[in-house]
Amino acid sequence: MSKISVASSNDDILRVLHETADAVYGVLSTNTDWGPSGQRATQYAVDLRADAAALEVLHAAGCAVMSEESGRTGEWNDDSIIVVMDPLDGSTNASRRVPWYATALAAVDKSGHRASLVANQFTNENRWSATRGGGAFHNDDRIAPSRCERLSDAVVGISGIPKKHPGWAQFRAMGAAALDICLVAQGTLDAWVDMSSHGAWDYMASVHVCIEAGAPVGELGGRDLIVTQHGERRSPVVAATPALFEQVRRIRELT
Repeated sequence: MSKISVASSNDDILRVLHETADAVYGVLSTNTDWGPSGQRATQYAVDLRADAAALEVLHAAGCAVMSEESGRTGEWNDDSIIVVMDPLDGSTNASRRVPWYATALAAVDKSGHRASLVANQFTNENRWSATRGGGAFHNDDRIAPSRCERLSDAVVGISGIPKKHPGWAQFRAMGAAALDICLVAQGTLDAWVDMSSHGAWDYMASVHVCIEAGAPVGELGGRDLIVTQHGERRSPVVAATPALFEQVRRIRELT
């Protein structure tokens, strides 16, 4: 495999992300052990195998990595790319064969997002991608958010439980934030809100997809959503339109 760096094209970087998702799919499609890893709570043994397969591809391509499972590895400098990764987002869904779990990969340089990929790993047929300035896609189709502007009309994806009904039309809690957020980018959901906080590996790739699709994104505390340190957490909010974004952010502050 050829190395990639900040001098590489966004398409070349995205190609490595696709190869990484393929490697993880190879692990998941043949996995029969859905038991715990024994290393930390909520971690499955397959999480570690998926992580190892992804790291093999990314390190061979010269990338540094910040992974949920293995932390920071490799050297990231002004000339290199770091990939923020969740090799298996929605592990519990995967363990129960709920068809909604993913590999999420966000490649960034010192200036921000370069390329991102979110691959639904149930069938390996649905992938959302984005490149800096290149738009957002579901497989080969360019995507855009809905035009919903009122919370009372909105179908909102959530992670966590609100303390009271916020006034939306309906909500969905599907258990894989990376995939859920991509549904806002393509107009299937109107917004998504984090009722607690997440590691960057859960949202960075899909937030990039939203940005390139034209959906407003932000963080509850106004902090930068691009994070490359393992211990930091954020509370992202995404919505179809600026008007809806402000309503969703306000109800998140109240709940």
